[in-house]
Amino acid sequence: MNKHKQPPKFKTEAEERKFWEDNDSADYLDWSKAAKVTMPNLKPSTKTISLRLPESLLESIKIEANRRDMP
Repeated sequence: MNKHKQPPKFKTEAEERKFWEDNDSADYLDWSKAAKVTMPNLKPSTKTISLRLPESLLESIKIEANRRDMP
């Protein structure tokens, strides 16, 4: 007997997002049968933004980034 429920059909991505925020996926999926996947060619998307930060906070961020060898 399958103890997992079927997720509902969603009309929008927002409706689906709300559903998964409020529900545990383990009730709907058998994670023991999940397969590990690697995506070696997947490149993270980036977007440049502008932020106004106190200079002291910005310096702390730069120091931490440098410590982690991040640009």
